Amino acid sequence: MSPVSVNTYIEVKTFYALQMRLLDALDIEGYAATFTEDGVTDHAHRGEKVEGRAALIAGANAALPRYADGAVRHWNDHYVIEEIDENTFDVSYCSLVTRTDKAGNVTFEPTFFIEDVLVRVNGELQAKSRTIHRDEPSPVAIAAKAAREGAA
Repeated sequence: MSPVSVNTYIEVKTFYALQMRLLDALDIEGYAATFTEDGVTDHAHRGEKVEGRAALIAGANAALPRYADGAVRHWNDHYVIEEIDENTFDVSYCSLVTRTDKAGNVTFEPTFFIEDVLVRVNGELQAKSRTIHRDEPSPVAIAAKAAREGAA
């Protein structure tokens, strides 16, 4: 994998900054508009696959009551950006979601590893697909722990 240009890196990171601000503001229609019309979101850990903007909007609207009493923030980092061609990018990153209630108490959602395909549509980046994997302990770490405990 070769590094992308500085301009591409900035373009991709700006796309995510704007996309997450829309999501955190609960602007569901604005967030959905950052996906292609036929965009797919696959919550691989739940077996829930949403295809198309209309389905994305319906699913997000159904989840809104969960976020009504607090401020939601998506903290994404560890981006790896691979240019497939001048208009297509594979992007993977890690995500932490926090919720802050009216009293200022912060709760954390599980952490996630996300794989996206971004495409340029009329010169603008949009998400073509998003696969969301909830983090789970590594089988290697589990085996190492079991070995340590077995040796004790």
